[in-house]
Amino acid sequence: MQETVSKLYRALVFDERVSLAVLDTTAVVNEAIVRHRLSPVAAAALGRTMTAAAYLAGWLKEPSSSLSVSVDGGGAGGKVCVAADGALHVRGFVGQPCLQLPLRADGKLDVGGFVGREGTLTVIRDDGDGIPFVGTSALVSGEIAEDFSAYFLTSEQRPTAVALGVQIAPQGECIGAGGVFLQPLPGAGEEAVAFCEEQIARFSDLSSAIARDGAQGVLHGFGVADAFGREVRFACRCSRERAASAVLAMGREDAFALLAEQGKIDVHCHYCNTDHTFDENDLRKLFREHA
Repeated sequence: MQETVSKLYRALVFDERVSLAVLDTTAVVNEAIVRHRLSPVAAAALGRTMTAAAYLAGWLKEPSSSLSVSVDGGGAGGKVCVAADGALHVRGFVGQPCLQLPLRADGKLDVGGFVGREGTLTVIRDDGDGIPFVGTSALVSGEIAEDFSAYFLTSEQRPTAVALGVQIAPQGECIGAGGVFLQPLPGAGEEAVAFCEEQIARFSDLSSAIARDGAQGVLHGFGVADAFGREVRFACRCSRERAASAVLAMGREDAFALLAEQGKIDVHCHYCNTDHTFDENDLRKLFREHA
């Protein structure tokens, strides 16, 4: 059965020579759809990227560790941006959330057309040691899964088989979203690599499998009866306090000039599509307290 919350599961398969991760991110994608009013193709592009970011975040050392992912392919949908942390909180946005595109010839959402194919995938990972890791790879297809597989190989030297999927119902709700990641452990040998390639080929329609059987059904297909699961949530680090700091950074003169021009000051968070609004009373109190 499909999870009511998004989860990341891990296990070892193929005689414990391959690391398996299975994610059901349906709930996270639906939260993104509501917050950003995403079109189906925008939801698919952002949902696939958030799923991959959640997988990457699962390797972070501390809950406060963080990473960001940007996919910039020059497509009609603009850049896809996602942030996550070690507590498996993810959030993200796309440049053109309402954009509609015709379906591909095979009837599937044209994520590659939305994202574009001429550009890069960039990951910035900060584990708190003061030296952030930055990895970049050229896009392969703009379909996200193939692009992350290429990223793991070229930027992290970790061959990884990746399947990602997001299925959107006619009414706009996500009914199945998730990912499968298969990564041979160091020294596992060519047989393990071949196993990963063979197995990932079974998930050309992963979103339907998630919608039908959930992550547990996918795990059972690998012979995994009991895997450790961690909750993945759509959660943003923005707050009114952080927004207030941004207003203070403008300086009193510029802040009140903007207030006079607009009648209010909105500090917008792109990641969760939230406006933190400040009126004249808010500004007077804010600058008085920080005089």
